[in-house]
Amino acid sequence: MNFIKNILLLGLLVLSQISFSQISDDVMLYRKDFKSISGKNTVSVTSYEKNGSHYIFAGGVGNIDVYSLDKEGILTPLSNHELYMKKGPARGMAADNINGTDFLFVANKHGNVIETFKILNSGSLERVALVEDTDETHLGTAITLQVVHMKKASYLFIGGLEETPGLSCFKIQNDGKLTHVQSMKDDETIHTDGIIGMFAHNIKGKTYLYTGGFQDNGISSFRVYENGTFKNINNISDNTTDRYLTGTYPVTGVTLGDNKFVIVGHRHHKYYKRGGFIKKTDFVYHGDGVSVFKVNKKGALVPHFVLIDDETTKLQGQTRIEIVSTNNTEAILAVGTRDDASIQLLKLNKEGILTPINYLETGFSIYYGLKSHKIEDNNFLIAGSFRFDLGKIASYKIAPKINREGKVLRHIVNLKYKEDATKAQIDTAVKAFLDLKIEIPEIANIEWGVNDSTEGASKGFTHTFTITFNNEHHREIYLFHKAHLELVNKVGPIIGDVFVMDYWTKNN
Repeated sequence: MNFIKNILLLGLLVLSQISFSQISDDVMLYRKDFKSISGKNTVSVTSYEKNGSHYIFAGGVGNIDVYSLDKEGILTPLSNHELYMKKGPARGMAADNINGTDFLFVANKHGNVIETFKILNSGSLERVALVEDTDETHLGTAITLQVVHMKKASYLFIGGLEETPGLSCFKIQNDGKLTHVQSMKDDETIHTDGIIGMFAHNIKGKTYLYTGGFQDNGISSFRVYENGTFKNINNISDNTTDRYLTGTYPVTGVTLGDNKFVIVGHRHHKYYKRGGFIKKTDFVYHGDGVSVFKVNKKGALVPHFVLIDDETTKLQGQTRIEIVSTNNTEAILAVGTRDDASIQLLKLNKEGILTPINYLETGFSIYYGLKSHKIEDNNFLIAGSFRFDLGKIASYKIAPKINREGKVLRHIVNLKYKEDATKAQIDTAVKAFLDLKIEIPEIANIEWGVNDSTEGASKGFTHTFTITFNNEHHREIYLFHKAHLELVNKVGPIIGDVFVMDYWTKNN
């Protein structure tokens, strides 16, 4: 009996592994909600769970917005908080618990300060500390933060950009105040000029920190000691053949079985148009790719694998890589892109090989605003754009892909105009709506009409517009398209009410 029982259990285990693999090979992103922000753009997004509640922090220019997130992916605005000197943007943000107190650490890029906020029970923020830049600390234009927990203390590592490149470490006190420990100025050896990504691994009780150098075109490894001091271990630079590190940008990591990996993306310098911003102008463009490095026993990075962008993937201008989920054999990653304006899902297996899954064209470029968050068994991504005309934050659920083959998406917009709206105003609004077909080529078709129902159930709605899209990507592009946003702002003053529904139907 025990033999049969063990065989059955083994079968169930194998079945569950196969099921997980099948799902992870074909997952997709589905937008669940979007909300307005008070900041001028959404540069950074982070999340935190406190007392069973889930909070999203969106940092823009001038403000940080706080939202709650529920298990359906719905965002509810809670509060907004002014940054020091109304500057920003809040380029780097990290939420963590320090000896029983929850804090949000914020790198105020143009305020040249690091701000510490206490996360209250309501999710709102209370500033408790502020550290200004000095000639020693490299906090000017600070853009990336990484909390590192040691046995007896926790430390905040800070990366800078432009005029003040380097790496700094501060001890985090119990009240959230920061005490300077060590700073290392960038030089020709280490890759710390423009640290836009950092990640820490623990290997047999030893802690290692990995930094990407955006201007340096490479990645560096550092050993971190118990007192917060650190030293350089090894450095890997870009080349013109098989490495994709020009404009090294996002850095993250994962442990799969006995292997530890660091995953690195880049926004190639060729995508930057600002004169004088790129320091090393002799780069060679040979494509875009996501690099996987294996961590050896001494904490050093070893080049391992590169997933090269092609016509089936969306990897141009990678600005954020998030770990969505992991088990002992594989991890699901999400790559946010500025130039492809998409979120690309990837799978990393225990051998360190990346394979593409699916992507969603978001309709907006992602800069640094992408964060994964899990509630119960639901995996979400929260995204924002650096676009000043957008002012939105969106939530996406990651779930098995729905078969839409042979179907199209109908987007139904029903409008009720205000009583004082003139015929000329309404005619202008109708024409502006129909002109979206010209401005947004992703719209397959628009048809419209004026209500002719005599049943008395129209609730005052008079105009209906039916927009057809061929896929999810095109709806997202339409929703956040500049022309659509301008239309909403233009006709908004004469709209009394709006009722929107979407549905999928066969493509006849």
